[in-house]
Formats: sequence, structure tokens, C-alpha cells
Amino acid sequence: MIEVLVVDDDTRVARVNAAYVEKVPGFHVAGQAHSALEALRSVERLPRTDLILLDHYLPDRTGLEVVQEMRRRGLETDVIMVTAARDVSTVRAAMRQGALQYLVKPFAFAGLRAKLEAYAGLRRTLDGGGEAEQAEVDRIFGALSAPSEPGLPKGHSPTTAELVRQCLLKADGPLSAQEIAERTGVSRQTAQRYLKLLERTGRARLTLKYGDAGRPEHRYEWSSRT
Repeated sequence: MIEVLVVDDDTRVARVNAAYVEKVPGFHVAGQAHSALEALRSVERLPRTDLILLDHYLPDRTGLEVVQEMRRRGLETDVIMVTAARDVSTVRAAMRQGALQYLVKPFAFAGLRAKLEAYAGLRRTLDGGGEAEQAEVDRIFGALSAPSEPGLPKGHSPTTAELVRQCLLKADGPLSAQEIAERTGVSRQTAQRYLKLLERTGRARLTLKYGDAGRPEHRYEWSSRT
């Protein structure tokens, strides 16, 4: 079992990412942290942490500073950056400091699953130990290349689906398609289409709100089961 520490300053996002990790066979969430200080303490305190899903934007220090401090302390835990930081300088710095993967927010479950499965493949490849010929070296580095995220149904955009997901995730209660549209900038029709998709796949829950006219308003909230 691969033990994972989930680090994100947003506690709700951390919970969702942790739930995603638990859905991937062979992975277990060892803990969650919401600041650089908590992350460093958790890595040192937990009996075994194989992998950190690390946000870059933390309240006290950046994720890259966490990686630097880990290496300074001799902590060799593997790191996958999971962050909204998409500037090339940050991506390049993450590569130079040894991050194995870089997953840009927003993303859907399939995107994270692909990264985790690629990481698991890398660990299986390395478990044999010994010396490696060039073909074996190529296979080791190839294990880091996660396949592209599986496509949504025709006519659906992963980015738009994630925008709607994040909107539901951060909401204090159920939202209508119109409210989703206003918060995300998409049309009401587009919001409705993606909400229905999330409901069909069990990631959103539909409730009905009855007004004075008697016509129910469809309202959606993120399902706690996902």
C-alpha cells in the first residue's frame, strides 16, 4: 500500500483529493496538512509517507520551499505537485527540485488517477533493484509518463466540468444552474448540461426546491460520497 500525505491550504479541496486517492487501488491516505509547517511535521511524524500531493500556494511557505526544506532535512519522500500554479518558472523549479509529476488545477478524478497509477508503475519498476541497461532505464523514465485523461462524453470539456465541480465543492449549500452559471461565467444551458452529467455519474446530488408557483427548481450539491 502506498501511503500518501495530501497537502492543500483549502481543507475542503484536501478532503476531496484525499477521497480521490482512496478510490485508487493500492493507495492509502496517511494524513492531510493545510500549511507548510503542518506538511513538514506530518512527514517527520508519520511512520511512513511514500508520496506527497503538494499544493504550491500555502499560507506560510510555498510548496517548492517545502520540498527544499524536506531535502535539507534528508527527507526523501516523493512529491507530486497538485496546484493552480501554471507559470513555466514554477514548473521548471519543481522539475529541478525533483517533483515526479505536476498536475495543474482544476482537474477531474481521472487526471489524478492517471498520475497515481503512473507513480505506482514507477515504484513497481524500481522495486527490482540491481543494475539497469539502457532499455531498463528507458522503461523507468517511461513509467513517469501518465496517459492523457480519458475523455468526457462527446461535446464536454474537462476544464468546464472541473469549473462546475469546484463551484459545487466550495458552495455552502445546493445551487441552481443559474447560480452556477453566474459564478463560473458559463451559460445557464452549459451549466445545466454539466450538472446533469455530474448527477448521472454520482458526483452531484439533485434536490428540488418548490416555489410559490409550484414548479420545482432543480438544485445541485457535491455528493459527499465522491
